[in-house]
Amino acid sequence: MEGLWRAATGQDPSPEDYTGIEFWSNPERAAWLTKQGEYIKTWRRRWFVLKQGKLFWFKDSHVTRSSTPRGVIPVGTCLTVKGAEDVLHKPCAFELSTTTHDTMYFIADTEKEKEEWINSIGRSLVQHSRSLADSEVVDYDNRR
Repeated sequence: MEGLWRAATGQDPSPEDYTGIEFWSNPERAAWLTKQGEYIKTWRRRWFVLKQGKLFWFKDSHVTRSSTPRGVIPVGTCLTVKGAEDVLHKPCAFELSTTTHDTMYFIADTEKEKEEWINSIGRSLVQHSRSLADSEVVDYDNRR
């Protein structure tokens, strides 16, 4: 049933979303998180992988070259990543808001893991932010 829903709503990521990224090898961060669905607000445990400015999720932790992500978020589209215990009333919760999705919610297994995910995504956000592309940087000292 979930597969039909995903196909009908176009939720499966396009291969262009992750071409050239070896998500199966040496991720910056990888662990189980519980994620709230975007349309049907159920909670599902998924294996998350952060690699090269993309946050991928899979049904299981055995990720190989032939694995297909269940979803991909380009970290460059993220606006904020922060704790969300006060919003969800659940321990170890955090949220990620993007320019392309509404706010997405996650629950880590421990407080330490939650903080590590927030820090890792935050670092990746700074590294892959499109807010100041090289072409947009103005050198005011040499602009006369």
